[in-house]
Amino acid sequence: MKIAIDGPAGAGKSTVAKKVADQLGYLYVDTGAMYRALTWKALQANVDISSGEALLRLLNQCNLELKVESGTLKVMLNNQDITAEIRTRDVTNLVSEVASHQQVREAMVQLQKEMAAKGNVVMDGRDIGTHVIPDAEVKIYLTASIEERARRRYEELLTKGHKASLREIKQEIRDRDRKDKNRETAPLKKAADAVTVDTTGLSIDEVVNRILKIVYQNSKQGV
Repeated sequence: MKIAIDGPAGAGKSTVAKKVADQLGYLYVDTGAMYRALTWKALQANVDISSGEALLRLLNQCNLELKVESGTLKVMLNNQDITAEIRTRDVTNLVSEVASHQQVREAMVQLQKEMAAKGNVVMDGRDIGTHVIPDAEVKIYLTASIEERARRRYEELLTKGHKASLREIKQEIRDRDRKDKNRETAPLKKAADAVTVDTTGLSIDEVVNRILKIVYQNSKQGV
């Protein structure tokens, strides 16, 4: 079975998708981490993120891998572990622009389709159910209020020792939503056959259990 989990920034997609994959023994693919890795590399190499051609050339020079070790997802770029580096605010604020370039998305989507081809995969992002694996047997649209998403991001940054302003983060999330929903190539939107799961006020385990229930229901129905 292929499971697609889409939704806006800060909805908890990565954490939830990984736990769902762990429960099912499936491969987990964090597509957002792939775009973040390219964004981080572009910043390191001083590549113009407004140029899709320049970003594609950079991507073609990179060996990007997602590995799960001891239950933890690691993002490897040219054999360097950049898992922590891709979660900085600089990367977060620029990744939507990097992901908006058609050349970049086409290359990334091809990589993602290859990962999903064997099935038994949980993949999260913003266009998974609508564009990357539209044939997914289960499609989830994960969402939460802006206030909830901002609080989560704020607490995450504080935990990692970064300075943060809840007010600024809330505005950044609003800006990110606007960019993701209005970009020309594969914008963020709910697939027609996706089930919406609002995570506001729910614990991670509660969200995971809701999604697993949907998965098991579809399995019994022979989907």
